Amino acid sequence: MVNSVQLGALTVDTPAMLAPMAGVTNPPFRRLCREAAEAGLAAAGCADLSRSGLHAPAGLWVCEMITTRALVERNAETMNMIKPDPADPVRSIQLYGVEPRTTAQAVRILVSEDRADHIDLNFGCPAPKVTRKGGGSALPWKVDLFEELVTAAVDAARAASANREFEVPVTAKIRIGIDASHESFHDAARIAEDAGIAGLTLHARTTAQHYAGHARWDAIGELVAQTDLPVFGNGDVFSAEDALGLMEQTGCAGVAVGRGCQGRPWIFYDLAAAFHGSDKRAQPTLGDVAGVILRHAELSIEHFGGDEYRALRELRKHMAWYLRGFAVGGDLRNSLALVSSLDELRQRLDQLDVDQPFPEAAQGPRGRAGSPKLPHLPDGWLDSRTLTSSERARISRAEVNVSGG
Repeated sequence: MVNSVQLGALTVDTPAMLAPMAGVTNPPFRRLCREAAEAGLAAAGCADLSRSGLHAPAGLWVCEMITTRALVERNAETMNMIKPDPADPVRSIQLYGVEPRTTAQAVRILVSEDRADHIDLNFGCPAPKVTRKGGGSALPWKVDLFEELVTAAVDAARAASANREFEVPVTAKIRIGIDASHESFHDAARIAEDAGIAGLTLHARTTAQHYAGHARWDAIGELVAQTDLPVFGNGDVFSAEDALGLMEQTGCAGVAVGRGCQGRPWIFYDLAAAFHGSDKRAQPTLGDVAGVILRHAELSIEHFGGDEYRALRELRKHMAWYLRGFAVGGDLRNSLALVSSLDELRQRLDQLDVDQPFPEAAQGPRGRAGSPKLPHLPDGWLDSRTLTSSERARISRAEVNVSGG
């Protein structure tokens, strides 16, 4: 059995977190993950974990990254992105920001307008379009800016929570640093704890690693030893056994899963079962997977206001992930990756061998690991741990056109 995790006023009874992925972890996919985890709870005999107060019984389902400036400007697409899964007891939103005042404004909107119960700050994104502006995983290198930003976010959440039953907790996701010679996670953790951040997630890679190589779980252990904050470990968790191994090795309070759930929302069934003492694991047949794909499509159509074409277009990227390891012909795979309507999807799913059992080849790492990349940073970014006057002047422009990073 794994202990629950306390993030301020929020109790995470099953310490598994969906790590936001742009264009992937929208409300329909988050719902599939939550429902799988709830089924895992039931399999472990823990179907009813309801309690008073703010609780996440099956895990924490974090919205894909939202740009603070777009939220403050109430961009229509951004406002659609923050729509909650109506059955999720905890509305969790991840914010990307580089300018403290704008970040504080965004937090105030989410809290005072009762749009979120938990806010996560993204300092882990390694995408060049984000880091070249000094955001994401590049930002903690500048300790003064990092301190200003996390302090502004926490203070805004506290002030805006005055009329709520609980203070909305703010957490942060970080990486080890820019590269092996420019680590920042120890300083970031100290600053975050002093500022009132409620918990940390460490993706145990550097910006330069991107998603390549192996996550440095030892760094997660170092962070756990350093801070009193609950730490969620992230990186190379592709099974419940990986999660249990990570927690045993590092002492971390929970795990965050990103690429490991691509085309495999049922990994959260396995995690919920394992964390509550059960050895039951999901082994879906190809027919079961087809049912998940169809439900994903129906939820997406609902989310996009009945726009079938957009919903199915968004689903296309998931097809190869869902079908990984199954014996499905190339022509059928290709046709499924080009579906444009629900009827078309149904017709093509009907061609699958629905009795095909879950294959061993569907296990293991998922997603494109790629190769290490030279970090894209503002000129002279690594020369100092604090902002120069010219860098500070550019910060206000750094949130433009980065949504989806």
